[in-house]
Amino acid sequence: MFSYICLSWNSGNDAQVAAARRFQDLLNAQPAWSSVFATSGQRVYAAGMRPGTHGIYGLPSGQGVVLGRLFRRSTGSDVDTCDVKLTDGEGQAITESDGVALIQRFWGHWVAVLPSWTGMCRVLRDPTGALPCYRMEAEGVSIAFTWLEDVLELLRLPSPAVSWDGVVAMLAMRQLTAHETALQGVSQVLPGELTTLTPGTSQSQALWSAADVARRPADLEPDEAVERLRDTTLNCVRAWASCYDKIVLRLSGGFDSAVVLGALHRPRPATGVVCLNYFSDGADCDERSYARLAASREGCLLIERQRNGNFCLEEVLHPARTPIPSSYLGRMGSDPMDLQEAQAHGASALFTGAGGDQLFQEVRNTWSAADYLQLRGLDRGFPAATLDAARLGRVSFWRALHLAFRNRFARHDPIDGTGQFAALVTRDTCDAAMHMASRFVNPNLMAAGDLPIGKLNHLRALICPFDHQNPYTPRRPLDSVTPLMSQPLLELCLSLPTYLLTRGGQGRALARKAFANQVPAEIAMRRSKGSTDDHATTVLLRNLPLVKAILLDGQLVRRGLVDKQRMESALAGRTSTHDAYIGEIHACVAMEAWLGSVQRSSQSTYR
Repeated sequence: MFSYICLSWNSGNDAQVAAARRFQDLLNAQPAWSSVFATSGQRVYAAGMRPGTHGIYGLPSGQGVVLGRLFRRSTGSDVDTCDVKLTDGEGQAITESDGVALIQRFWGHWVAVLPSWTGMCRVLRDPTGALPCYRMEAEGVSIAFTWLEDVLELLRLPSPAVSWDGVVAMLAMRQLTAHETALQGVSQVLPGELTTLTPGTSQSQALWSAADVARRPADLEPDEAVERLRDTTLNCVRAWASCYDKIVLRLSGGFDSAVVLGALHRPRPATGVVCLNYFSDGADCDERSYARLAASREGCLLIERQRNGNFCLEEVLHPARTPIPSSYLGRMGSDPMDLQEAQAHGASALFTGAGGDQLFQEVRNTWSAADYLQLRGLDRGFPAATLDAARLGRVSFWRALHLAFRNRFARHDPIDGTGQFAALVTRDTCDAAMHMASRFVNPNLMAAGDLPIGKLNHLRALICPFDHQNPYTPRRPLDSVTPLMSQPLLELCLSLPTYLLTRGGQGRALARKAFANQVPAEIAMRRSKGSTDDHATTVLLRNLPLVKAILLDGQLVRRGLVDKQRMESALAGRTSTHDAYIGEIHACVAMEAWLGSVQRSSQSTYR
């Protein structure tokens, strides 16, 4: 896995110089790590570099370095899939604009180190946040990094203490999207943000904001929007595919992974794609019939693997130490099978259609009518938009009309609904999370109350990047690629009004029309959606004694963050009861496992 560590210190401070020298000696002793940038008071190290996928882009005259993978912006139907070689002019534009030109002219997954003219070290994270960027201080040295285990093990540092405020926020909100994390002294650089690494201080500037993109709705006719969506998606998928000779694609049988498969075979068939489908017993857990349709259409090999209903949750009790806890749902036993199939077919990347639900607007609500009313007013198109919203929300036209006016003129709170799905968390925990929201919710989202209600919730669904690495398994030599979450596609969908994305009263309506000729009709028009809930319930029931031992006497119960009586009732063994709490029970197990790893005195074995 590609990783980096950036060190920044005051070269006039003897103690910091000594600490930085010791850290450099430790990193220089690691054969897998290389020094890729050095200037006074700054060093950048990287590991897992691979030409064409994870590279180093030096800026002229030692003015900085970009780590990761860059693509040039393309305005036409042809995409430049060659690896970027920055020209002197491009490098100069990046440094003179303090990184703005990097965001405007390129995309990909990257982090840039850009020393200022005063010598101050700064890091810039790409707008998608695909490559993590955290920061901490040790012995006066500021450190920016991808993977916390690298820093703690290689630099021989103790685990940071748990931030219980962060734990409270995570339990109620399910994600932490602001600077603060669940570890004391560890913060995250937000997507599109330029942050200083000066020891003792931190100043951040948003060079790109998803909320700002959403505030500039694209004025496109429906047919033009269809064409733009199709071309942008094809370009992004093809660009990522150009980085790899062979690819394993998780083909769920749903719309989004079918779109990725169709894009991989346009404009000409791809020969290095193998499809992998996971299935399990249950009404919505077996989508093989749809996956077979998609694979057969493109002439691809489809491998079908059954999810392990006997998965033992002991396998997730020792995760890597990460600044923010992660869920293991959707990962139970799949990583080893992913790697096994990739190695068997010589593939170095795993592609998925993750993010499509959020991006293309697979929703069931009436917000699109309120958005139309706020953006376009009572024009001749409003009745049709209201009818679409009624179909989408499965209510009457008059109910949709009433809700449109109510939601149009209501004040929208970006954190409204915090804790509404946290049935096992105590009321005090939810109240505390609401009180601390400004510390743990992305500031761009907190300031987005002026957006139409549908677009605000669209933004909320896209504000948190996907995990770069699975903390529940040893690191694997397999890149995880989510091409639908590429910056050009993210910006396009954020700028498209919700009533256009769902035009006709169907979730993903615009995307369904855009890819009608790229995916089987049965998938393009499919209304049902696959689920892994039955598998999660099966695993929980078969691990019930272990789960009870973990949760009923765990730290969350002892600290009063989770209601013990409700937890006991949820774990009583009745399947119907489990169904109501299934996700939250697994989330609590994941939190207890994370707490154990962070607080464990012995160092982790993850490398």
